[in-house]
Amino acid sequence: MENKIILQAENISIGYSHKKKHKVVAENISFSLKKGKLISLIGANGIGKSTLLRTITGIQKPISGDVFLNDKKIADYTSLQLAQQLSLVLTESLPPSNLTVFELVALGRQPYTNWIGTLADEDKLKINEAIDLTQIRHLTNKKHYEISDGQLQKVLIARALAQDTPLIILDEPTTHLDLLHKVSLFKLLKKLTSETQKCILFSTHDIDLAIQLSDEIILMTPEKVIQEEPKTLIQNHAFDDLFQDENIKFDIEKAKFIFKDL
Repeated sequence: MENKIILQAENISIGYSHKKKHKVVAENISFSLKKGKLISLIGANGIGKSTLLRTITGIQKPISGDVFLNDKKIADYTSLQLAQQLSLVLTESLPPSNLTVFELVALGRQPYTNWIGTLADEDKLKINEAIDLTQIRHLTNKKHYEISDGQLQKVLIARALAQDTPLIILDEPTTHLDLLHKVSLFKLLKKLTSETQKCILFSTHDIDLAIQLSDEIILMTPEKVIQEEPKTLIQNHAFDDLFQDENIKFDIEKAKFIFKDL
């Protein structure tokens, strides 16, 4: 089905609960994530991007409102069911291990393997598809600690692809990467949404690249959360007040942020 909605957030408030008191980070948030779309989540530091991602992936509950994944409340999924619908790529470093790149990608099949973790032919097929899609075949026999940060990000994306879920969510996937690897990673995500028709949502500080390559952007500001195509956000001057700094302004003609003369 064209433009099928995979995930829907309906008027959610996000934040933390402690001793029956709520600390609201952002409220009245509504958006939808559709099949085959590359969607970026942007906003100033501390605005609540990671809290929003944790909430829509079921790691923490919304203070109010509902999150639906394939028309079912995310709170009603078991952890195994959720792992077959949603893959998550986080920024934290991997625990110490001797896993090869192939074995790391194979972990994406855990929601489907039997209790002793034996890989069936279907599992091997999905693992090899993910390796080929991310073009990391030459790395498969290396230990995960022997490869670069940029290569490791591709490996973690391959693991998420092997998990074979309709939705992949990444928290700051370009952190610690240089510009060349950032562009390469963005282009890979764009290619994957086109070739697999999965929906990919990622948070990022690389706003100029997000504007160029995303199908849609979810923009978090202190006042509201807006979801639109990049060109619509530009036309509506949505980026003008993203940073509370008079030395940084958004140039509509160039479609990117520029520094005023300091």
